[in-house]
Amino acid sequence: MFQAVNSPDLRGFTEEPTGASLPADLGPWSLVQEIGPGEKWTPNVSRAVVAAGIIENGFYLWGPVERPGASHLIIESDRVEGTAVFNREFEQIGTIKRLLIEKQSGRVVFVDVTFGGFLGIGSHHITIPWEMLAYDKELEGYRTEITEAQVREAAKFHEGESGAPDRSRQQDIRDYWNDLPGV
Repeated sequence: MFQAVNSPDLRGFTEEPTGASLPADLGPWSLVQEIGPGEKWTPNVSRAVVAAGIIENGFYLWGPVERPGASHLIIESDRVEGTAVFNREFEQIGTIKRLLIEKQSGRVVFVDVTFGGFLGIGSHHITIPWEMLAYDKELEGYRTEITEAQVREAAKFHEGESGAPDRSRQQDIRDYWNDLPGV
Protein backbone atom coordinates (compact mmCIF):
# COMPACT_ATOMS: atom_id res chain seq x y z
CA MET A 1 0.00 0.00 0.00
CA PHE A 2 1.44 3.34 -1.08
CA GLN A 3 0.55 6.91 -0.14
CA ALA A 4 0.63 9.86 -2.50
CA VAL A 5 3.17 12.31 -1.06
CA ASN A 6 1.22 15.35 -2.30
CA SER A 7 -2.19 13.98 -1.23
CA PRO A 8 -1.88 12.20 2.16
CA ASP A 9 -5.41 10.71 2.01
CA LEU A 10 -4.81 9.02 -1.37
CA ARG A 11 -3.65 5.40 -1.24
CA GLY A 12 -2.43 3.30 -4.13
CA PHE A 13 -2.37 -0.48 -4.13
CA THR A 14 -0.26 -2.57 -6.50
CA GLU A 15 1.55 -5.89 -6.55
CA GLU A 16 4.60 -4.14 -7.98
CA PRO A 17 6.97 -3.58 -4.97
CA THR A 18 8.35 -0.19 -6.10
CA GLY A 19 4.95 1.31 -6.98
CA ALA A 20 6.11 2.00 -10.55
CA SER A 21 2.70 0.99 -11.96
CA LEU A 22 0.87 3.70 -9.96
CA PRO A 23 -0.13 6.85 -11.90
CA ALA A 24 2.93 9.13 -11.98
CA ASP A 25 0.78 12.26 -12.27
CA LEU A 26 -0.65 11.58 -8.79
CA GLY A 27 2.71 10.80 -7.17
CA PRO A 28 5.33 10.69 -5.99
CA TRP A 29 4.37 7.61 -4.03
CA SER A 30 5.82 6.32 -0.80
CA LEU A 31 5.44 2.80 0.55
CA VAL A 32 3.29 2.77 3.70
CA GLN A 33 2.71 -0.92 4.31
CA GLU A 34 3.42 -4.27 2.66
CA ILE A 35 0.49 -6.67 2.96
CA GLY A 36 1.16 -10.25 1.97
CA PRO A 37 -1.53 -12.71 0.83
CA GLY A 38 -1.80 -14.39 4.23
CA GLU A 39 -1.47 -11.24 6.33
CA LYS A 40 -4.27 -9.44 8.14
CA TRP A 41 -6.03 -6.81 6.00
CA THR A 42 -6.32 -3.48 7.86
CA PRO A 43 -7.25 -0.85 5.20
CA ASN A 44 -10.87 0.36 5.32
CA VAL A 45 -11.61 -0.85 1.78
CA SER A 46 -12.58 -4.31 0.56
CA ARG A 47 -9.59 -6.53 -0.14
CA ALA A 48 -11.56 -8.19 -2.96
CA VAL A 49 -12.29 -4.85 -4.63
CA VAL A 50 -8.62 -3.84 -4.37
CA ALA A 51 -7.58 -7.19 -5.84
CA ALA A 52 -10.05 -6.82 -8.71
CA GLY A 53 -8.71 -3.33 -9.46
CA ILE A 54 -5.12 -4.60 -9.47
CA ILE A 55 -6.05 -7.46 -11.79
CA GLU A 56 -7.93 -5.17 -14.17
CA ASN A 57 -5.59 -2.14 -14.16
CA GLY A 58 -2.33 -3.08 -12.46
CA PHE A 59 -3.19 -0.78 -9.54
CA TYR A 60 -6.10 0.41 -7.41
CA LEU A 61 -6.57 3.96 -6.04
CA TRP A 62 -8.48 4.72 -2.86
CA GLY A 63 -9.14 8.24 -1.60
CA PRO A 64 -9.36 11.71 -3.13
CA VAL A 65 -7.79 12.11 -6.54
CA GLU A 66 -6.50 15.63 -7.10
CA ARG A 67 -6.99 16.24 -10.81
CA PRO A 68 -8.26 19.40 -12.44
CA GLY A 69 -11.97 19.30 -13.29
CA ALA A 70 -13.04 19.00 -16.89
CA SER A 71 -14.02 22.23 -18.57
CA HIS A 72 -16.49 20.41 -20.82
CA LEU A 73 -18.82 17.42 -20.68
CA ILE A 74 -16.51 14.89 -22.34
CA ILE A 75 -14.55 12.26 -20.43
CA GLU A 76 -11.98 9.85 -21.80
CA SER A 77 -12.78 6.15 -21.47
CA ASP A 78 -9.56 5.40 -19.58
CA ARG A 79 -10.69 7.83 -16.85
CA VAL A 80 -13.88 5.76 -16.42
CA GLU A 81 -12.32 2.28 -16.60
CA GLY A 82 -11.17 1.20 -13.15
CA THR A 83 -13.49 3.66 -11.37
CA ALA A 84 -15.29 2.40 -8.28
CA VAL A 85 -19.04 1.69 -8.23
CA PHE A 86 -20.92 2.29 -4.96
CA ASN A 87 -24.34 1.11 -3.78
CA ARG A 88 -26.98 3.27 -2.07
CA GLU A 89 -25.27 2.70 1.31
CA PHE A 90 -22.06 4.23 -0.10
CA GLU A 91 -20.27 0.86 -0.01
CA GLN A 92 -18.00 0.03 -2.91
CA ILE A 93 -19.50 -2.95 -4.72
CA GLY A 94 -17.51 -3.13 -7.93
CA THR A 95 -15.23 -1.56 -10.50
CA ILE A 96 -15.92 -0.47 -14.07
CA LYS A 97 -14.04 -2.70 -16.47
CA ARG A 98 -15.13 -1.29 -19.82
CA LEU A 99 -17.70 0.79 -21.65
CA LEU A 100 -19.81 -0.85 -24.35
CA ILE A 101 -20.41 1.58 -27.20
CA GLU A 102 -23.01 1.34 -29.94
CA LYS A 103 -21.11 1.41 -33.24
CA GLN A 104 -23.53 3.45 -35.31
CA SER A 105 -24.38 6.20 -32.81
CA GLY A 106 -21.11 6.18 -30.86
CA ARG A 107 -23.21 6.32 -27.67
CA VAL A 108 -22.23 4.44 -24.50
CA VAL A 109 -25.06 1.96 -24.03
CA PHE A 110 -23.82 -0.45 -21.36
CA VAL A 111 -21.02 -0.66 -18.83
CA ASP A 112 -19.26 -3.87 -17.79
CA VAL A 113 -18.78 -3.87 -14.01
CA THR A 114 -16.60 -6.37 -12.12
CA PHE A 115 -18.14 -7.52 -8.83
CA GLY A 116 -16.73 -9.64 -6.01
CA GLY A 117 -13.95 -12.17 -6.10
CA PHE A 118 -10.44 -12.17 -4.77
CA LEU A 119 -7.38 -12.05 -7.01
CA GLY A 120 -9.57 -12.88 -10.01
CA ILE A 121 -11.14 -15.96 -8.44
CA GLY A 122 -14.89 -15.73 -8.04
CA SER A 123 -15.17 -12.29 -9.64
CA HIS A 124 -17.89 -11.84 -12.20
CA HIS A 125 -18.86 -9.26 -14.76
CA ILE A 126 -22.33 -7.80 -15.00
CA THR A 127 -23.51 -5.61 -17.83
CA ILE A 128 -25.76 -2.75 -16.78
CA PRO A 129 -27.20 0.15 -18.75
CA TRP A 130 -24.90 3.18 -18.59
CA GLU A 131 -27.74 5.43 -17.43
CA MET A 132 -28.07 3.40 -14.19
CA LEU A 133 -24.81 4.92 -12.97
CA ALA A 134 -24.43 8.48 -11.73
CA TYR A 135 -21.06 10.06 -11.01
CA ASP A 136 -20.71 11.15 -7.38
CA LYS A 137 -17.99 13.77 -6.98
CA GLU A 138 -17.78 13.22 -3.20
CA LEU A 139 -17.16 9.49 -3.64
CA GLU A 140 -15.05 10.00 -6.78
CA GLY A 141 -16.90 7.07 -8.25
CA TYR A 142 -20.23 6.03 -9.70
CA ARG A 143 -23.33 5.39 -7.61
CA THR A 144 -26.15 3.03 -8.40
CA GLU A 145 -29.41 1.94 -6.80
CA ILE A 146 -28.74 -1.65 -7.86
CA THR A 147 -28.69 -4.18 -5.03
CA GLU A 148 -26.44 -7.21 -4.58
CA ALA A 149 -29.43 -9.55 -5.13
CA GLN A 150 -30.25 -7.83 -8.43
CA VAL A 151 -26.65 -8.17 -9.55
CA ARG A 152 -26.71 -11.92 -8.82
CA GLU A 153 -29.81 -12.43 -10.99
CA ALA A 154 -28.70 -10.21 -13.88
CA ALA A 155 -28.19 -11.52 -17.38
CA LYS A 156 -24.63 -11.38 -18.62
CA PHE A 157 -23.67 -9.64 -21.85
CA HIS A 158 -21.48 -12.57 -22.89
CA GLU A 159 -23.27 -15.66 -21.65
CA GLY A 160 -20.52 -18.12 -22.58
CA GLU A 161 -20.65 -17.14 -26.23
CA SER A 162 -17.89 -15.52 -28.22
CA GLY A 163 -18.33 -12.18 -29.91
CA ALA A 164 -20.96 -9.54 -29.27
CA PRO A 165 -24.49 -10.65 -28.40
CA ASP A 166 -27.28 -10.10 -30.88
CA ARG A 167 -29.91 -7.38 -30.53
CA SER A 168 -32.32 -9.79 -28.83
CA ARG A 169 -29.81 -10.51 -26.03
CA GLN A 170 -29.10 -6.79 -25.64
CA GLN A 171 -32.84 -6.14 -25.33
CA ASP A 172 -33.14 -8.92 -22.72
CA ILE A 173 -30.46 -7.19 -20.63
CA ARG A 174 -32.15 -3.79 -20.95
CA ASP A 175 -35.57 -5.33 -20.11
CA TYR A 176 -34.16 -7.01 -16.99
CA TRP A 177 -32.91 -3.70 -15.58
CA ASN A 178 -35.96 -1.68 -16.68
CA ASP A 179 -38.41 -4.15 -15.09
CA LEU A 180 -36.83 -4.11 -11.62
CA PRO A 181 -38.90 -2.40 -8.94
CA GLY A 182 -37.22 0.46 -7.10
CA VAL A 183 -34.41 0.92 -9.61
